[in-house]
Amino acid sequence: MKYRKFGKTDLSVSEIGFGAWAIGGNAMVGTTPIGWGRTDDDTSIAAIRKSIECGINFFDTADFYGLGHSEELLGKELGTNEEVIIATKVGHRDVNGTITFDYTRKYILEACELSLKRLKRSSIDYYQLHTARMNHFETEDCVEAMQLLQKQGKIRYWGLSLNTFYPEPEAEFMMENNFGDGFQLVFNIINQRAKSVMFKAKENGYGLIARMPLQFGLLTGNITEQTAFNSDDHRSFRFNKEILTSSLAALEKLIWPLCQELGISKTSLALSYILSYDAISTVIPGIRTRQQAFDNTSGIISLPKRPLNWLKMHLTHILPV
Repeated sequence: MKYRKFGKTDLSVSEIGFGAWAIGGNAMVGTTPIGWGRTDDDTSIAAIRKSIECGINFFDTADFYGLGHSEELLGKELGTNEEVIIATKVGHRDVNGTITFDYTRKYILEACELSLKRLKRSSIDYYQLHTARMNHFETEDCVEAMQLLQKQGKIRYWGLSLNTFYPEPEAEFMMENNFGDGFQLVFNIINQRAKSVMFKAKENGYGLIARMPLQFGLLTGNITEQTAFNSDDHRSFRFNKEILTSSLAALEKLIWPLCQELGISKTSLALSYILSYDAISTVIPGIRTRQQAFDNTSGIISLPKRPLNWLKMHLTHILPV
């Protein structure tokens, strides 16, 4: 495992991190699934332990994942391990069966205390506003809350997990005001909308976390047109037949031949591509099992110049997901 500096902070993070959304289990908010289906806690703990063995030292979660269960599992296994870096998020809530966004000072301060308790930590290494938008910055006092928590020593560093589709306004706001220390953004081999933010963030000394590196599993090659997701898996409403058909056809034509040419797995190509950008500090694929921990950490390569340049030039955004 290789490690990279996280922006201007003193954090040194593993190139591959542990995305802990999936281990939260099959939580629902009303009738909306917010997880990845049923999980087994013993399997999740085994995945965390295998990840440590593979050199992962960066674990990313949120208080919304499993409505706190993901944090609880990390706290149970890693709470006293001062060698690992834990990042979590705040701002998404279940209010009477409705997904609600709350970035008020009062809520952030209260939620941080609960996250600390679940994580069994006296301080959170990296605390993130969970996709706050410009209206939250304009009408709520979320920045003041984060700065206060940092002053109190309850968080070491903080940043913003950018929204999926139009991350520029919030990123620009943060950088113009020199707020925070990093961003989490969607970036993968088929979704490169965030490139403009990525390069500017690096210039301004922000650490960058790449989420959705495998596009909800699509880039592992394990999803087919026949794949069916249970109703408690959020992918059940993200992947309809039309999206799967067009996405898989594009991958078969443009991406998978490169795996055969290079002699690497689809997962390895996807993760290696993201890490070819030195602006990225860490990549956080979801890890649910020991095997996934091994697969996500064992195949990182330096991609040859020709296919790498082709990918960077031609794959701005080819899929509808």
